[in-house]
Amino acid sequence: MPHFRLKRGCKISDNLEKLMPSRRQILSLLAAGPMLAPISAYSTATAQRLLSPSCADDDDLTPSQTEGPYFTPNSPEKQDFTSDAPGGERITLAGYVLRQNCRPVTKALVELWHCDETGNYDNDGYKLRGHQFSDAKGRWWFNTVVPGLYPGRTRHFHVKVQRPGARILTTQLYFPGEPGNAVDSIFHEALVLDVTSGGSGGKFGRFDFVVQ
Repeated sequence: MPHFRLKRGCKISDNLEKLMPSRRQILSLLAAGPMLAPISAYSTATAQRLLSPSCADDDDLTPSQTEGPYFTPNSPEKQDFTSDAPGGERITLAGYVLRQNCRPVTKALVELWHCDETGNYDNDGYKLRGHQFSDAKGRWWFNTVVPGLYPGRTRHFHVKVQRPGARILTTQLYFPGEPGNAVDSIFHEALVLDVTSGGSGGKFGRFDFVVQ
């Protein structure tokens, strides 16, 4: 089989289509979970477009970035952070963990941490901190809130991703159109989320990690 790499926004290879879930299957799975209530605010067409896998042969591994000063080890296993910051604007983050040949990574560790809507990190506990493991199709998702701003940084999430037995990818995810992107020395355009606004349901942010 030919060698493929992930490329968001491109059509999936016919040879790989059978390996990946259908759009209907993805939508049904994600919409069914109570922790993913914000997805209900999206039209079916929009959700299908955001959650469908895509592959090509001209993309690179997801870039790594600094861990930053606020990482706390031994985070709990959880996917819903919304109760940690009830006043924040809700956002559902979702995507895939994939190898460069487009095969999904099962049981990949995906760890997320970020500041609250006021720009503050919980450095004494585990608010807005947690991890999960990708499912059999390589899918991951979190329900959380949009992080605030603090001096010197644009709006961002911190993430660690690890395929079983492989090196840990430490990186950050960013929002499109943020004024701070242009002046943040760490910002990387390849790490920008595909964000859709869903009205009362909050935002939806899509990103697929490509790991070794």
